[in-house]
Amino acid sequence: MAFVLDASVALAWSFRDEQNAYAHRMLRRLEQDPGVVPVIWLLEVANGLLVAERRGRFTEADVVKAYCDIEELPITCSDLTLEQARGPVVDLARDHRLSAYDAAYLELAMREGLPLATQDAALRDAAQRVGVPLVESRRTRTFHGQPARRPGSPSRLL
Repeated sequence: MAFVLDASVALAWSFRDEQNAYAHRMLRRLEQDPGVVPVIWLLEVANGLLVAERRGRFTEADVVKAYCDIEELPITCSDLTLEQARGPVVDLARDHRLSAYDAAYLELAMREGLPLATQDAALRDAAQRVGVPLVESRRTRTFHGQPARRPGSPSRLL
Protein backbone atom coordinates (compact mmCIF):
# COMPACT_ATOMS: atom_id res chain seq x y z
CA MET A 1 0.00 0.00 0.00
CA ALA A 2 1.28 3.45 -0.87
CA PHE A 3 2.14 5.79 2.00
CA VAL A 4 2.74 9.50 2.56
CA LEU A 5 6.42 10.17 3.16
CA ASP A 6 7.49 13.17 5.22
CA ALA A 7 10.72 15.01 4.39
CA SER A 8 12.01 14.26 7.91
CA VAL A 9 12.36 10.62 6.90
CA ALA A 10 13.84 11.29 3.47
CA LEU A 11 16.46 13.69 4.80
CA ALA A 12 17.55 11.16 7.42
CA TRP A 13 18.66 8.90 4.57
CA SER A 14 21.21 11.46 3.45
CA PHE A 15 22.80 12.40 6.77
CA ARG A 16 24.85 9.75 8.56
CA ASP A 17 24.31 11.37 11.96
CA GLU A 18 20.51 11.36 11.44
CA GLN A 19 20.10 7.81 10.16
CA ASN A 20 17.99 5.54 12.31
CA ALA A 21 16.09 2.27 12.20
CA TYR A 22 12.77 3.90 11.31
CA ALA A 23 14.25 5.77 8.33
CA HIS A 24 15.94 2.54 7.20
CA ARG A 25 12.63 0.67 7.37
CA MET A 26 10.83 3.36 5.36
CA LEU A 27 13.51 3.22 2.67
CA ARG A 28 13.12 -0.56 2.56
CA ARG A 29 9.34 -0.18 2.37
CA LEU A 30 9.78 1.75 -0.88
CA GLU A 31 10.98 -1.52 -2.40
CA GLN A 32 7.39 -2.78 -2.06
CA ASP A 33 5.15 0.28 -1.75
CA PRO A 34 5.38 3.67 -3.48
CA GLY A 35 5.72 6.88 -1.53
CA VAL A 36 3.39 9.81 -2.09
CA VAL A 37 4.40 13.35 -1.15
CA PRO A 38 2.88 16.82 -1.32
CA VAL A 39 4.60 19.26 -3.66
CA ILE A 40 6.19 20.99 -0.65
CA TRP A 41 8.31 17.85 -0.10
CA LEU A 42 10.49 18.74 -3.08
CA LEU A 43 11.31 22.12 -1.55
CA GLU A 44 11.78 20.76 1.97
CA VAL A 45 14.28 18.17 0.75
CA ALA A 46 16.04 20.75 -1.42
CA ASN A 47 16.26 23.17 1.49
CA GLY A 48 17.57 20.50 3.87
CA LEU A 49 20.33 19.58 1.43
CA LEU A 50 21.24 23.20 0.71
CA VAL A 51 21.42 24.04 4.41
CA ALA A 52 23.72 21.04 4.87
CA GLU A 53 25.95 22.38 2.10
CA ARG A 54 26.04 25.87 3.60
CA ARG A 55 26.96 24.44 7.01
CA GLY A 56 29.78 22.37 5.54
CA ARG A 57 28.09 19.02 6.12
CA PHE A 58 27.80 18.39 2.38
CA THR A 59 29.71 19.44 -0.69
CA GLU A 60 27.94 20.55 -3.84
CA ALA A 61 28.73 17.10 -5.28
CA ASP A 62 27.11 15.45 -2.23
CA VAL A 63 23.93 17.47 -2.83
CA VAL A 64 23.82 16.46 -6.50
CA LYS A 65 24.33 12.79 -5.56
CA ALA A 66 21.58 12.95 -2.93
CA TYR A 67 19.18 14.43 -5.51
CA CYS A 68 20.07 11.71 -8.01
CA ASP A 69 19.56 8.97 -5.42
CA ILE A 70 16.19 10.35 -4.34
CA GLU A 71 15.02 10.80 -7.95
CA GLU A 72 15.42 7.05 -8.48
CA LEU A 73 12.97 6.18 -5.71
CA PRO A 74 9.31 5.32 -6.40
CA ILE A 75 7.92 8.57 -5.01
CA THR A 76 5.01 10.42 -6.59
CA CYS A 77 4.38 14.10 -6.02
CA SER A 78 0.74 15.03 -5.45
CA ASP A 79 -0.46 18.45 -6.55
CA LEU A 80 -1.93 20.83 -4.00
CA THR A 81 -4.57 23.25 -5.18
CA LEU A 82 -5.00 26.76 -3.84
CA GLU A 83 -8.35 25.68 -2.41
CA GLN A 84 -6.71 22.83 -0.52
CA ALA A 85 -3.91 25.08 0.73
CA ARG A 86 -6.17 27.82 2.03
CA GLY A 87 -8.89 25.41 3.21
CA PRO A 88 -8.08 22.04 4.74
CA VAL A 89 -4.32 22.60 5.05
CA VAL A 90 -4.70 25.89 6.92
CA ASP A 91 -7.53 24.44 9.03
CA LEU A 92 -5.40 21.44 10.03
CA ALA A 93 -2.41 23.66 10.76
CA ARG A 94 -4.54 25.92 12.93
CA ASP A 95 -6.40 23.12 14.72
CA HIS A 96 -3.28 21.08 15.50
CA ARG A 97 -0.69 23.85 15.86
CA LEU A 98 1.31 22.57 12.88
CA SER A 99 3.21 24.48 10.23
CA ALA A 100 1.36 24.69 6.93
CA TYR A 101 4.12 22.48 5.54
CA ASP A 102 3.44 19.68 8.03
CA ALA A 103 -0.31 20.11 7.63
CA ALA A 104 0.11 19.48 3.88
CA TYR A 105 1.36 15.94 4.66
CA LEU A 106 -1.55 15.34 7.01
CA GLU A 107 -4.09 16.69 4.50
CA LEU A 108 -2.66 14.45 1.76
CA ALA A 109 -2.82 11.36 3.98
CA MET A 110 -6.43 12.18 4.90
CA ARG A 111 -7.49 12.97 1.33
CA GLU A 112 -5.93 9.84 -0.17
CA GLY A 113 -6.66 7.52 2.76
CA LEU A 114 -2.97 6.65 3.15
CA PRO A 115 -0.82 6.00 6.20
CA LEU A 116 1.83 8.58 7.11
CA ALA A 117 5.55 8.03 7.66
CA THR A 118 7.10 10.82 9.70
CA GLN A 119 9.66 11.35 12.43
CA ASP A 120 8.10 14.67 13.46
CA ALA A 121 6.49 14.27 16.90
CA ALA A 122 3.90 17.04 16.46
CA LEU A 123 2.84 15.66 13.07
CA ARG A 124 2.61 12.13 14.49
CA ASP A 125 0.44 13.37 17.35
CA ALA A 126 -1.85 15.28 14.99
CA ALA A 127 -2.17 12.24 12.72
CA GLN A 128 -3.23 10.11 15.65
CA ARG A 129 -5.80 12.71 16.75
CA VAL A 130 -7.47 12.77 13.32
CA GLY A 131 -7.28 9.01 12.80
CA VAL A 132 -4.56 8.88 10.13
CA PRO A 133 -2.64 5.64 10.55
CA LEU A 134 1.11 5.94 11.07
CA VAL A 135 3.53 3.71 9.24
CA GLU A 136 5.12 1.47 11.80
CA SER A 137 6.91 -0.97 9.53
CA ARG A 138 7.86 -4.37 10.85
CA ARG A 139 11.55 -4.88 11.35
CA THR A 140 13.62 -6.35 8.53
CA ARG A 141 16.04 -9.23 9.01
CA THR A 142 19.61 -8.21 9.61
CA PHE A 143 22.95 -9.61 8.55
CA HIS A 144 25.95 -8.68 10.69
CA GLY A 145 24.02 -5.82 12.25
CA GLN A 146 22.99 -4.30 8.91
CA PRO A 147 19.47 -4.46 7.45
CA ALA A 148 19.16 -7.10 4.74
CA ARG A 149 18.81 -5.74 1.21
CA ARG A 150 18.37 -7.01 -2.29
CA PRO A 151 20.76 -6.00 -5.05
CA GLY A 152 19.58 -2.78 -6.66
CA SER A 153 17.48 -1.79 -3.67
CA PRO A 154 17.23 1.89 -2.72
CA SER A 155 19.29 1.33 0.42
CA ARG A 156 22.40 2.60 -1.35
CA LEU A 157 21.28 5.96 0.01
CA LEU A 158 22.23 4.83 3.50
